[in-house]
Amino acid sequence: MDTEIDPKKATYNLVLATLASTVGFWGWMVISPLGERYTEAMDLSSTSISVLVAMPILVGSLGRIVVGALTDRYGGRVMFTSVLVLSVIPVLVVAWAGGIFSYWLLLTAALFLGIAGTVFAIGIPFVSAWYKASRRGFATGVFGMGMGGTAIAAFLTPRLTASIGYLQTHLLVAGLMVLMAALVWFTMSESPARTAIVEPFVPKMMGAVRLPVTWQLTFLYAVVFGGFVSFSAYLPTYLRDIYDMSPTAAGTRTAGFALAAVVARPIGGIIADKIGAKPVVVVSLVGVSALAFAVMAQPQTEVATGATFLSMAAALGLGTGGVFAWVGKLSPAKNVGAVTGIVSAGGGLGGYFPPMVMGATYNPVTNSYGIGLTLLAVTAMVALIVTLTLQRKSAVPAEKPAAT
Repeated sequence: MDTEIDPKKATYNLVLATLASTVGFWGWMVISPLGERYTEAMDLSSTSISVLVAMPILVGSLGRIVVGALTDRYGGRVMFTSVLVLSVIPVLVVAWAGGIFSYWLLLTAALFLGIAGTVFAIGIPFVSAWYKASRRGFATGVFGMGMGGTAIAAFLTPRLTASIGYLQTHLLVAGLMVLMAALVWFTMSESPARTAIVEPFVPKMMGAVRLPVTWQLTFLYAVVFGGFVSFSAYLPTYLRDIYDMSPTAAGTRTAGFALAAVVARPIGGIIADKIGAKPVVVVSLVGVSALAFAVMAQPQTEVATGATFLSMAAALGLGTGGVFAWVGKLSPAKNVGAVTGIVSAGGGLGGYFPPMVMGATYNPVTNSYGIGLTLLAVTAMVALIVTLTLQRKSAVPAEKPAAT
C-alpha cells in the first residue's frame, strides 16, 4: 500500500534541507573568495593558490561516497546535523591559520573543510524519499539550489572581511553552522516512506558500483557539477588575472555566476520531469562546449563578459538538474543514497582537478588560460556522446519508488 505523505511536511523538509546545504556550501567555499588576500599575504604562486582553493573539494568529493551510504542507514536528520557540527572545527582553524599567515596550516584546514561539502550527498536521498518519482526532478532541483551557498560565499565573504574583520567573518560562518545544525536536529523529520537500509557498507557500495548507470551518471555529473564548482572556486583568481579585478569586484561577479547556476538547476530538474533528462543534459553540454571557446576569446566589454559567464553558469546549472533527475529515477530505491554518494563524489572530483589544471597551464606571457578551457570544451563533447548513448531506463529491475 502506498504511504501517505503530508505535502506541507514534504515542503518544509525540502526547504530546511536546502537551507542546511546552503550553509554547508558557504563553509565549504569560504577560502576561495579570499584567494587574493592569501596570495599577497603569503606570497603564493598560482600553483600554490590553486592547490589551496581545490583542497576542500577533494575531501568534499570523496567523503560523499561514505556520507551517501550513511544517509541510507541513519537518515538526513542525523547526517545533516553531524556534518554541520563537524565542519565548524575546520572553519575555525582556517580563521586561525589565515590570521597567522601559515600556508601549511591553512592547507591542512582546507582539506578537512571538505567535510562541509558532503552535505549534498545527504540531501538527495533525503528529499527523494519525500516525493514520488514523477516529482523527484523538481525536489532534487530545488535542493540543489543549496549550492547557492557558493554565491553567498563569493559575495559576502570579502565584504564581511572588509567590514567586520577576517576572524569575525569566520566566527559568523561557524555560528551559522551551529544554528542550522540545531534547527535541523529539533525540527527536521524523515519521510514516512523511508526505510532504513542496514545492509553492510561494502556490499551496499558494491551493489551501486555494479550498476552501469552509476558510472555513466558519475561522468556526466563530473562535467556539469565539476564545471560549476571549479568555476565558482577559481573564477575570482581568473578575473583577477585576465581582467585585473579587485577581490570585491571579482566576488560580486562570481556570486552572479553561482546564482545563475542555482536558478537554472531546478529549472533543469522540472524540465526533466516533463520531457526527460536526456534533452536537458544534451542542451547543457552543447552549451558548455561552445561557451568554453567563448570564454577563451576573452570578451572585453562588460556586457559581453557578463553574458558569456552567465550563459556558462546557466548551461552548467541545467545540466546538474538534469543529471540528478536521472539519478532519482534510474537508481533502485535501496541504492539511491549509495548511487548519490558516488555520483556526487564524481561531481566534486570534477571540480577538484580543473582549478589545479588552470593554475598549472596559465600562460603569464600571453595572459591566457587557453589550454584549460580547451580541455573543458573537449571533455564536454565526450560527455555529450555518453549522454546520447545513455539508456532511457535503468538496466536494473524496476523497484517501488521511495515515496509516493
